[in-house]
Amino acid sequence: MPEPVLISIAAALAGRTVVGLYNLVKAKFADDPEATAVLEAAEGTAEDSPAVGKLRDKLAEAEAGDPEFAQKLREEWKLSTGAQHAESGGVANSVSGTVSGKVVQARDVHGGISL
Repeated sequence: MPEPVLISIAAALAGRTVVGLYNLVKAKFADDPEATAVLEAAEGTAEDSPAVGKLRDKLAEAEAGDPEFAQKLREEWKLSTGAQHAESGGVANSVSGTVSGKVVQARDVHGGISL
């Protein structure tokens, strides 16, 4: 049974929210038309869709057959999850994915914000 983290990775790939992760997997699957088709079929689907489940399974197969890819996949996933840490009094803001509209990143706001 594939590890639960692979469903999160597969969902991120389906949403194409993490470019580095997507490019890594796309390159890995480039010589495998079946795996490429699974990756493409998952694009834009929900995390609980059968297409994302199939992608998770393909990722598990790829990891099992290529430990170096498995390591790179996990490293890229860790980078993409934004392991941010702010020291005392610090601020760690993050915006990811497709943003359409206004974004405010702030620490302490006293009063309102108008955009």
